[in-house]
Amino acid sequence: MNAINTLFATKTSGILSLYFCAGHPTLESTTDIILTLQRRGIDMIEVGIPFSDPMADGPVIQDAATKALRGGMTLRHLFAQLKAIRSDVRIPLILMGYLNPILQFGIEAFCQQCVEAGVSGMIIPDLPFDDYLRYVKPVADSYDLRVIMLITPETSDERIRFIDEHTDGFIYMVSSAATTGAQETFDRQKQAYFNHIASLDLRNPRMIGFGISNRQTLTSAQANAAGAIIGSKFVSLLDETQDADKALSLLFEALQQ
Repeated sequence: MNAINTLFATKTSGILSLYFCAGHPTLESTTDIILTLQRRGIDMIEVGIPFSDPMADGPVIQDAATKALRGGMTLRHLFAQLKAIRSDVRIPLILMGYLNPILQFGIEAFCQQCVEAGVSGMIIPDLPFDDYLRYVKPVADSYDLRVIMLITPETSDERIRFIDEHTDGFIYMVSSAATTGAQETFDRQKQAYFNHIASLDLRNPRMIGFGISNRQTLTSAQANAAGAIIGSKFVSLLDETQDADKALSLLFEALQQ
């Protein structure tokens, strides 16, 4: 069974997934970050593929991607890093990146390398759903990889149900239509959105991301989905500390406030 499906089959609530950008804060820090997060109990990891035009990301992740690219991070180097620790990684790894670098690498080659590197799935925010169905899904399915789709408060019920029908793993619920970045609270409008999605009785489990940075936002996300995804807050702490262990300790402190 795919590791993503195994996770959600064995843990139905309170899942915590962290995002960081490969090659940040340093070119060779990727493997240490992954192993540190696993050792300290993180359930799933999203490894960002740095890109020069990350349109869905806020300034924190944009800055991390810029630094990673300047430091020499490439998709080939990332795969080599992941292969080096494949036998040590027991939690699901998801690659999150924009379509252009993946197309340049080649869909088939990308999926093959994902399997060889122990990656369980991918998130491609700018992948049109029709192109996913026609070009990406058949290849990903042949490699037993999960392509995770995002929904936002602006996604229609019809579209959400269609996504639910044609994907597997989990659905990434974006907490707002804005770019990534830490938020202090999830207001009534966001809570109404969470409640509405729950009422659709979707087949796939849901994870909530974008804006989770403290106890209120984490508790709300975990109460309204299988778990939460934290990105910008952790990336900023990595940038500040240059150390995965220290950054994670500070994140856990922030999530209690």
